[in-house]
Amino acid sequence: MSSITLSIHHETVYRYGSPAVYSIQRLHMTPRAEPLQRTLDWTITTPGKRRPTYDAFGNAGDIVTLSTPHREVRITAVGNVEIQAPHAGRISDTLQLPIPVFTVSTRLTEPTEAIRTFAANYLSAPKARTLQVLELAAAIRQAVGYQSGATAISSSADDALRLGLGVCQDHAHVFIACCHSVSLPVRYVSGYIYPGEVEHSASHAWVDVWVEDSDYSGWVSIDVTHACLQTADYCRLAVGRDYESVAPVRGMRRGGGDEHMIVSVDVALRK
Repeated sequence: MSSITLSIHHETVYRYGSPAVYSIQRLHMTPRAEPLQRTLDWTITTPGKRRPTYDAFGNAGDIVTLSTPHREVRITAVGNVEIQAPHAGRISDTLQLPIPVFTVSTRLTEPTEAIRTFAANYLSAPKARTLQVLELAAAIRQAVGYQSGATAISSSADDALRLGLGVCQDHAHVFIACCHSVSLPVRYVSGYIYPGEVEHSASHAWVDVWVEDSDYSGWVSIDVTHACLQTADYCRLAVGRDYESVAPVRGMRRGGGDEHMIVSVDVALRK
């Protein structure tokens, strides 16, 4: 099976208006160890102390703590990942978790009445075919136009659907909420996408959904924003129930005053 190698550079910088006396960050910035992707090299650079961790979903992570006064936190992840395209978007499951774990809603993915009404046009039972979930993805992309800044990281699936605008995170949350309305197993995926020879590439979010096709029962990975199956252009960082469970960088601090965050992501095809 042919593969490609993605070269990734991801930097997040927090700057504070006054010195923070303590901060702690949880990182999900390490590519997952999965059958279809292999990390060739990967380096994470942070200030302070960094401790590697794993969560219940098998995601590699780090806990970063700074206990001396600081006005800036700079976190950088750089490396190369070799990736194979899943056949028909099908992802081998390496998690030792019961599938029903991924039918549990969160604050961001609760299926409200508006979500249930929307989902009923495409899903009617806790079983679905690949074609059905692709149709659902296309409908969500039509109903929730892509607009950066229209929503916040705290926006729910219902917020995005009612507003009719959002980003990849919102598309994934709406899809997950629709699946939860019929107890269809689904999970949030965070990672990177190589979009081709265009100026910008960035962090991305998509979903894995459990399908029952005539020749296959298992996870299929779908990019809701582009209404397509995952290809070799996607590097998977973490899977979970929603954005909050797999955010690349998430934390808290004591002091610091106003905060300014800058995120820079570059994904290139290594020749």
